[in-house]
Amino acid sequence: MIQSFNPPNMSDFQKRALIVGIVFLVALVASAFVNSKHFFQSYLIGWTFWVGISIGSLALLMLQHLTGGGWGLVIRRSLEAATRVLPLMGILFVPVLLGAHSIYHEWTDPENEVVKFKIPYLNLRFFTVRAVVYFAIWLTLAFLLNKWSLEQDRTANNRYTKNMRLLAGPGMVVLIFSVTFASIDWYMSLEPEWFSTIYGFIYLAAWSLSALAFVIAVMARLSREEPMKRIVAPLHFHDLGKLLLALVMLWAYFAFSQFLIIWSGNLPEEIGYYLERIHGPWGATIVTIGILHFAAPFLFLLSRSNKRNPSRLVVIATLILLMRAVDLLWMLVPAFPDHKWIWLDVISLLGFGGLWLAFFTWQLDKRSLIPINDPQFESTVAQMHAGGH
Repeated sequence: MIQSFNPPNMSDFQKRALIVGIVFLVALVASAFVNSKHFFQSYLIGWTFWVGISIGSLALLMLQHLTGGGWGLVIRRSLEAATRVLPLMGILFVPVLLGAHSIYHEWTDPENEVVKFKIPYLNLRFFTVRAVVYFAIWLTLAFLLNKWSLEQDRTANNRYTKNMRLLAGPGMVVLIFSVTFASIDWYMSLEPEWFSTIYGFIYLAAWSLSALAFVIAVMARLSREEPMKRIVAPLHFHDLGKLLLALVMLWAYFAFSQFLIIWSGNLPEEIGYYLERIHGPWGATIVTIGILHFAAPFLFLLSRSNKRNPSRLVVIATLILLMRAVDLLWMLVPAFPDHKWIWLDVISLLGFGGLWLAFFTWQLDKRSLIPINDPQFESTVAQMHAGGH
């Protein structure tokens, strides 16, 4: 009999993550005194990777409420904890606004007529207002889903389950639109003469993929100890592995579709994006991404036994997280013509990572690891006893 659903003691990991985060972020800030432009550019890259896990977790959380299933029940608390890091990431977006002239110099100080034509949309004041709107949407969705989930645990009232399901439908639509516009504002505008109609969907798929790979790694770790040891079954990892395979394919479909359409069209205003990213080291990088971000995970996740084995699945999840960081560098760094400090981007990724993980574990410790009053809880436990292990 499971006596408690409280998380295991993670205070040591939380302290280590916080120390790593502070040390690397201090090193990142110190670089601003040497080259402020490179500092702000690297800051954006590190911030983007980790805010993507929070936003992707919000997308997966609403997907779980829409579809149900034991796979979502066992990772719900991890997803909720990840969404509760969003207020911190919203605050940490302020330096991006302060350094906008270093990051978005192409449109904050436009020189050609094409960019000047876009100034009514691409101006710092409107840019800031839109960012506030995006975060307001995400924080509202995260607040309501977390609040109702906690109330459901306290009261066992199924009304909260219905509320979360009703919110998840329109919430998913709003999230898709807000992520699309945010990715256009924050990343596509780095090269304001270039455009792509599928660009926002690439970020939506990438962030959802990052979030799922992260929670699989978290669940593999938590399932070694009580209480998750007696709740999480190979069946759950199998379902998570299938969803991971689907998201790997979805990301690859969006990314390759954009490349195929632009490359076959061969229009001067579009093709430059890829010409900068297929020569030299970036050409070798995209080949590596194709192999390790798509081909290897795709072949690995076709195996049923691999998906049901947590120790194997966590290896591919970790590889996907690593390749998500590499892909992000491939997408963003070439947009900064003079940016040569890749090591500073790595410092930024590690600094934000330590801080994000420390805050995530702090939030994860605040609630039980399983929503025990969820209507699907009994069926999930019954599945485990019926042969999930």
